[in-house]
Amino acid sequence: MNAEDVLDPFKKWHIPFGEWVDSGLGWIVQEYRPFFQTLKWPIDKLLTAFDLALNGIPPGVTIVCFGLVAWQLAGWRLAAQIVGLLVIIGFLGIWGETMTTLSLVFTAVLVCTVIGIPLGVLAARSDRAAAICRPILDTMQTIPSFVYLVPVVMLFGIGNVPGVIVTIIFALPPVIRLTTLGIQQVSEEVVEAMRAFGATNRQLLFKAQLPLALPSIVAGVNQTLMMSLSMVVVASMIAVGGLGQMVLRGIGRLDIGLAATGGIGIVFLAVILDRLAQAAMSRRRSFAGVAWHRRGPAALFTPFFRNFQTSPAGYGGLNNGRQKLAMNND
Repeated sequence: MNAEDVLDPFKKWHIPFGEWVDSGLGWIVQEYRPFFQTLKWPIDKLLTAFDLALNGIPPGVTIVCFGLVAWQLAGWRLAAQIVGLLVIIGFLGIWGETMTTLSLVFTAVLVCTVIGIPLGVLAARSDRAAAICRPILDTMQTIPSFVYLVPVVMLFGIGNVPGVIVTIIFALPPVIRLTTLGIQQVSEEVVEAMRAFGATNRQLLFKAQLPLALPSIVAGVNQTLMMSLSMVVVASMIAVGGLGQMVLRGIGRLDIGLAATGGIGIVFLAVILDRLAQAAMSRRRSFAGVAWHRRGPAALFTPFFRNFQTSPAGYGGLNNGRQKLAMNND
């Protein structure tokens, strides 16, 4: 070994990490690809249900539903903003692509929530689970999003379902981390008080830790929502439809108008979803002391329910009749 080899040993010695990854992934594809194909079935069914619902409902009905939800959560100003943005999306001629993108995002967020919250609870209550999850989550959050595409295409193929799977992998870490953080930040005095009164671990989790950690959990779901939407354009490279496909076609054709139209649709959709998520997070502070049925569109139907309950044929009449019958029997 000469002096040059000592000073620069990396010319002759290196770790064949790329070859190991290629051989390992090739073995997984050869041996277990049918298993991974079966994992597509529940995601495919869920995505199909969302897509049929969003694209099957007339746009006017969808706009009204979004407006009513926004009005119920945060008031008529937010409802007017969201209705206005949805109307602009319709006039831009990208309603179908927007609903397809929305179905992809809803599917990814629902799966991330179902998987992420239990994993976050487990990591918060077990040091060993936290030690295992931490490097995995660090890797998932730092690897470029394009790197996910190759193994997903080899294992699942191309199309909307593999695009949802890529989005799930990319957007899963925030809900896990913020769920763990929220539960760990629950006051020790609260935990000790409940244990002093004989609460079990299950009661401690569902009666104290999860309710107190709910703002952090909702913030994690909101971050997952935004990351899912940001993955739309990247996932369009594996034949995922929606607004991302419009942006990709515009880039490929150097059609700035098509790309800008798809991009502004993504921006409007991100604003709508973010405003709704923020309203859901802050509704307790905004409507402190006001019951949900006394505000928003639900308040319009409160008199009808009150009249029904107090009428002789309503629930109030039934309860009064039962009380009189019990008094007569006594």
